[in-house]
This record gives sequence, structure tokens and C-alpha cells, in this order.
Amino acid sequence: MISFAKPVPGHRALCVKVFAVAFAFLPATARAQSLTSAQLESLRVRANQALFIDSPLPPLAAHTFAALPVNDNVRIEHVTYATQFGQRVPAIVYVPTHPRSKVPAIVVVNGHGGDKSSWYAVYTGLLYATAGAIVVTYDPIGEFERSVTRASEAGEHDKPIPGLAHPERVGGLMIEDVQQAVRYAASRPEVDSNRIAVVGYSMGSFHTILATALAGPQLPKIRAVVLSGGGNLDGAEQYWDTGHAVNCQAAPYRALDFFPGGGDARGPILYALRARSGPTLLMNGTEDSLITKFNELEPFFVSLRDRIATVSGSRTNLPETIWYEHVGHRPSFMDRDAALWLNKQLHFPNWTDAQIAAFPTIKAADWVTQTGVRISKGYIVEQKEGGINALDLHLPGLTREQLTAVPLDQWQKDPGPYTLPGWIPLALAAESTASSSVQSNHP
Repeated sequence: MISFAKPVPGHRALCVKVFAVAFAFLPATARAQSLTSAQLESLRVRANQALFIDSPLPPLAAHTFAALPVNDNVRIEHVTYATQFGQRVPAIVYVPTHPRSKVPAIVVVNGHGGDKSSWYAVYTGLLYATAGAIVVTYDPIGEFERSVTRASEAGEHDKPIPGLAHPERVGGLMIEDVQQAVRYAASRPEVDSNRIAVVGYSMGSFHTILATALAGPQLPKIRAVVLSGGGNLDGAEQYWDTGHAVNCQAAPYRALDFFPGGGDARGPILYALRARSGPTLLMNGTEDSLITKFNELEPFFVSLRDRIATVSGSRTNLPETIWYEHVGHRPSFMDRDAALWLNKQLHFPNWTDAQIAAFPTIKAADWVTQTGVRISKGYIVEQKEGGINALDLHLPGLTREQLTAVPLDQWQKDPGPYTLPGWIPLALAAESTASSSVQSNHP
């Protein structure tokens, strides 16, 4: 039986398509093997080591520079918190002005070229803060305030780093950043740490599933995960292994080849680890080439669910899927389907399902045109991000200045703690120390 997220009565039926395709494209090596809880935990620890993720994670040492009202319901806070090697992550945090008791929290993880100034990060922050949740958005390494040029879509983290023998360190940093964002959200006194979600788009979907699967005891159990434009954790020599984005995707994924069963076992094992904390929703388009390149439509996910169940011995929290016909690459987590699913998991203080079902919608392209908030070139079209039917609560746009977390004069005095060039010498020193240690132990 193919499992889809179910429409809510009275709500527009989901655009889904059942693909009657044989599973012959799945290699024999894709068969999973059963693992005990102790074995899964051992793999989680080893995976963190393979990706050079800190254990324990560093103290947050969070700092708030400013708080600015957006409207009567939402304010934004300019924040930084610590990550690997003492680096600082610039973040914009969306806060409901009138919280009702303890509130849920959502962390937004950007795709390639995205940062906290991307339209979908801004919209998600404003939308779900209006629902009564804290929303954390931040810059990935090499983008906006974590770029030496302060540019968006800089792509600095994709460039080869001379002397770095383990490019998976870059991906490990980005995964650690997700985990630190979750820890920051949980550290806020108004947040209910049992109601935290992470939503990831494209590259962010990859970092999100790894970060939530590999989360250790320092993190709260992450109640809900939404992956859009991704989630297709495939096998050896397929998309995530062979993509051009070596530092942030291909190298980190290949670093997990040691899983029992090799490269084809990574997806089932990672999802089995994730399932220990809560459910996952995948929202994809049938014409998204990232998802469909290796024929990874619904039959792939049916098989994946079976392999996850074999690994874990349970069918609890297997990933749910929503398919949108004739849709390409986009982050769908601000549409009605996502809001209803998140409300089921997080219980938004200010919204009911009936209200969500009744909200009007606006095309993302129209909101971007009205507000001038940044969208990546070529993505305003109907098939991609521009065609998203986002819940319309007449949300305002925010300027780049409003979305700058660190005061410019302070950043200019010492950009090192925020940027990739500040991280590189520290990573190279760590590699040198590790290499010297290995040599000393093997005379």
C-alpha cells in the first residue's frame, strides 16, 4: 500500500499521483538488514565522528543584538550563537508578540544559495510566528553574513579548499549548525522543547535529515521534520553521491559508506535513526529533477519505507509523502498541506485546523513581487517556487538591513568568527592534529 499524507475533510484534495512502476530499478544490494537499538546507536556515534561533528556540542553562548517589531503579532530578534571552533552563526528569530504559555519552535534550513534573507525563510518565519511559534532562520556557511563578500548565492562552501583532505568536514559543520539551531530554540524559556520541528529545502533537506538522525543526548527529541525538494536518500553512485556539490553533499554522504550494507543502506539507517524521535513528511513535485533523476518517485519511497522497517523492526514514524503533479523544485512548507501537518504535530497556539483550512492563499511570485524580498534567479516561475500557494495572512516584507543580525561595524572589525575563511585555518589545524596523532600511534 502506498502511503500518502491524507487530505483533511473539507480541504482541497492533495495533488498526488500513484505510480504503478515496478521496483525492478532497485538493486539487490538495496535490501536492508535488521539492526538492534544498540547497533543503531553505535552507528549514530560513528557517523558523527565521520563527519567531524563535535561531541559534546559547544556551548551556545547566545547573544541578542536587537529586537524589532514587524507588526502587532510578530517581532524579530537579531541573534548569534556558537558553532564549531568557536564560530558564530548569525540568525533572525521570529517571535510571537503575545505567546500563550509554552510555544512550539521551528528551525528553517536553507537550500543551495539560500540564507535567512531568502523569501521562503522570511515567509516561513513570519507565517508560523503568527501561528504562535518561535522560528529560527540563519545563514549557512559561505552565505550572506557568513560570506566574506556578504553576498547571497555566493556559493563559497562549494569551492575546493586547498589542503583539506576531508571535504566532508564542510558538510559536518553545516549539519552541526542545524543541531545548534535546534539547541538554541530549545534554550529559549518560552519554548516547549517537546514541540520542535525542523523544515529543510533541497540541500537543506539533506542536512536536516542527517542532523535529526544523528542528534545525540544534548538535543531534545525533534518532534517533526518536513523535507521539501529532497528526502530521497538513495544508493551508491546516485544523486547524493554524485552531485557537483562535493563539500556539502556528496562527500558527507560518501563518508557514511561504512554503514552495514554499504552505500545503499545509508537511507534506511538514517531514517531508522530519525524515526526514534518523531514523524517526517516529504513534499515533492513529480517534475523535480533532483527527486526524479533516478526514477525516485513513489515506488522508491514505498521500498524505502519497507527497508526502514526492516532496519528498525518497526513501522512507526515511517516517512510520509505528498506529491504535487507538474511541479518542480520548491519549498512547500508554507502551504496549507504543510501547515495542517505541522499543526497536528506541534499544536500551534493561535491556529486551529478549521482556521488553516479557511485561510486564503497567495502565489509566492505575487508576494515576492509585492514586497521585493529576494528570490533566486529563475525560481519565480510557476513550476518552481513562484507557484507555491502560501497561506496568505497579508505578511509584510523585510529589508536586507532588517535581516542583518550582526551590527555592520562589529562584523567589519572581525569577520573571522562568522565566515568560511575564518573557519578554514581552524579545520586545517584540526586535520593536522588528527594526522599527527595517527602517525604517533603508528610509528
